[in-house]
Amino acid sequence: MRDDDILGATIAELTQPGKGILAADESQPTITKRFAALNIESTEESRRQYRSLLLTTPGARDHLGGVILFEETLAQRADDGTPLLDVLKKQGIVAGIKVDKGTTPLPNADGDLVTQGLDGLAERLQVYRKQGARFAKWREVYAITDRTPTPLGIAANAEVLARYAALCQSESIVPIVEPEVLIDGGHDLGRSFEVNEAVLHAVFTALARHKVSLEAIVLKPSMVIPGNKNATKATAEQVADATLAVLRRTVPAAVPTINFLSGGQSPEQATANLNAMNAGKRAPWILSFSYARALQDPVMRAWGGRTANVGAAQQAFLRRLRMNSRAVEGKWSEEQERAA
Repeated sequence: MRDDDILGATIAELTQPGKGILAADESQPTITKRFAALNIESTEESRRQYRSLLLTTPGARDHLGGVILFEETLAQRADDGTPLLDVLKKQGIVAGIKVDKGTTPLPNADGDLVTQGLDGLAERLQVYRKQGARFAKWREVYAITDRTPTPLGIAANAEVLARYAALCQSESIVPIVEPEVLIDGGHDLGRSFEVNEAVLHAVFTALARHKVSLEAIVLKPSMVIPGNKNATKATAEQVADATLAVLRRTVPAAVPTINFLSGGQSPEQATANLNAMNAGKRAPWILSFSYARALQDPVMRAWGGRTANVGAAQQAFLRRLRMNSRAVEGKWSEEQERAA
């Protein structure tokens, strides 16, 4: 049964001023791919070492309200033997868990995908809650092509997100609702605007239909940005203006926080775009971050799989956290970035 007091307490911790959410929930195939690019062997132990490095970074608590974990991490321990969930709890950082089971082609939708994992989700959520997870994450994916996303793809993905969110709240777990419009492709800013607007409109229509409490969700959308193969790049101001325009058209003010995904942007680009949204512009929501690669790429490169590099990697992580905390406050600058 949904406990609104528990959900409200979790939201309050996730929305502390200047703080964001770290997405450290890469599946084994995804993190193996990222490790391989840096000649790091992916084993259960190397993944434990890397995630322990992130979660034990001194000072991270000043910039993080929550961390999304992969299921493997729930049972892992830090180098000193402390359970990683206890490491987070001692720092006042809320633990979350990725609960979807990846994508599969959506029949009759001309190339669209839909995410799996609803079967048995309520039972899994009960286990995760007992282990210490207080929020969850589910990602739906939308590719922009001449054909996609189709109306069927948009509607089906919205329905799955809403069913997931309702199940989470019924177990007193805050759902992160993540409709990711992919950056891959040659589409321009206008096409990105059009797709993001349609996707978010469908998502919030479905959430209302399933009676999801908007006050107890975290929205994790894409920024409105041209495709990575488009020759015309958008400035941070253009991205901010387009993104805020879409959000104002589609997202009710009852939603407490919007924590953007980085979606293939460089670390500096993701920070600059977030800062532009918070610098001198008005919005009814907290606008923060829930980045994976935009926080972790410099860290993984500094670490390289070597114990001797843990200190340098943690410093790289703390630098990116500080830059993004400033962006949440609209106080980041390129000069600060160069100095850091």
